[in-house]
Amino acid sequence: QVQLVESGGGSVQVGGSLRLSCTASSQPQPLDYLRCMGWFRQAPDKEREWVANHFNSGYTTYADSVKGRFTISRDNAKNTLYLQMDRVRPEDTGMYVCGAGSYCGEFNYWGHGTQVTVSS
Repeated sequence: QVQLVESGGGSVQVGGSLRLSCTASSQPQPLDYLRCMGWFRQAPDKEREWVANHFNSGYTTYADSVKGRFTISRDNAKNTLYLQMDRVRPEDTGMYVCGAGSYCGEFNYWGHGTQVTVSS
């Protein structure tokens, strides 16, 4: 069983920064099975939006809406995925959820999310 738990959400002012974390645990599945991890977000009355992916090799991809402002990283020693959010905008508001799977296109495991609210 794989479990993902997000943390670090909260309220932040426009232009500010926030760092989200997603800790992973697995039993009996080894965590190295999770070759891809990523972040999604969903605002009220909107479809879930892909934000960024991190592949085991270190390769990262970003949605155009966050490119240059967000940084995704993974600390394998801590079994933690991060999303560094800089120069946030109101449209960054949403529930941020991390996902994981063997491939970036197939996330089999999901956390419950952490809320990010960008205030003016």
